[in-house]
Amino acid sequence: MRFGCLMLVLTLGLTAIARAQTKIENNQLVLSAPIVFETGSDRLKPESDSALDQVKRFLDEKSYVTLLRVEQHSDSTGQEAFNQKLSEARARAVARWLAQHGIACDRLIAVGFGSTKPVAPNDTAEHKAQNRRTVLAIAALRGRALGGLPVDGGGKVASGHCPK
Repeated sequence: MRFGCLMLVLTLGLTAIARAQTKIENNQLVLSAPIVFETGSDRLKPESDSALDQVKRFLDEKSYVTLLRVEQHSDSTGQEAFNQKLSEARARAVARWLAQHGIACDRLIAVGFGSTKPVAPNDTAEHKAQNRRTVLAIAALRGRALGGLPVDGGGKVASGHCPK
């Protein structure tokens, strides 16, 4: 019995620590797990749920973050037009998930960048994987854009994430 209670306390303690660990670097959320999609699709994989829950908790706790930019980036494999549309659809899917889980959709802007902003050369599978990413950037605090920058970050806005 004592061991079971101790394990429960440890588990609850670790859960609380994990919730408190959402860091911000360069106005971007640092998540404990990646947001991933099925290949060539905007369908979120189930293993994305913990990261998405982390984003939801962050926004629930930080009401002064009035706009979160959901950026989606691709590698350079394939045609750029396809990569651009896919990145828009994936950004919209993340924003839609958050909206469906209680985040006001006017606090979210979904933006696709295609392969226009790589963080690594597209020369190896590992580098391409680094370029396929979702970035969650704080775009506005208390209704004011950060640093006077455009809230879309220079990408193509993907509308349609608000539930009807």
